[in-house]
Amino acid sequence: MNLRHTLLKNRGFWLVGLFGLLLDQATKYWVMARFSFIGETIPLWPNIFHFTYVTNTGAAFSLFAGGADWLRWLSLFVSLGLMAYVLWTPKMAKLEQIGYGCILSGALGNGICRFLYGHVVDFLDFRGINFPVFNLADIFINIGIFCLLGLEISRSFSRPAR
Repeated sequence: MNLRHTLLKNRGFWLVGLFGLLLDQATKYWVMARFSFIGETIPLWPNIFHFTYVTNTGAAFSLFAGGADWLRWLSLFVSLGLMAYVLWTPKMAKLEQIGYGCILSGALGNGICRFLYGHVVDFLDFRGINFPVFNLADIFINIGIFCLLGLEISRSFSRPAR
């Protein structure tokens, strides 16, 4: 099997991963260029939804705050592991490619921030539900998990009973 075929058999994974990564990095770049200081906010729907520039040295919901050193390596290993898995796996279902591609884009997106800045740039601020500020990489990781869970649930219902 040649390299081109190896890469193209799961092309949805690569396309979703690349698209998500570019979108994530573009929005984080916009936030850093647009906002003057950390904590600055733009209310799009006052007291409900704002763009707020914050940084996070931890993982989701600021768990492991200050853990950017080991989290950057975790992001790198997860990303490399996903890419290796997809390269050596037979052609996957479309939803599986989308799910793993979303997880890749999120892991790479937040990993790049950790390597470049020592923190992740967050800006999506849903104040109406008192939720931690997050970014597109976080959304992509969650979409990927839901895709894979949904696929597994649908497969479990389609398997014959024993």
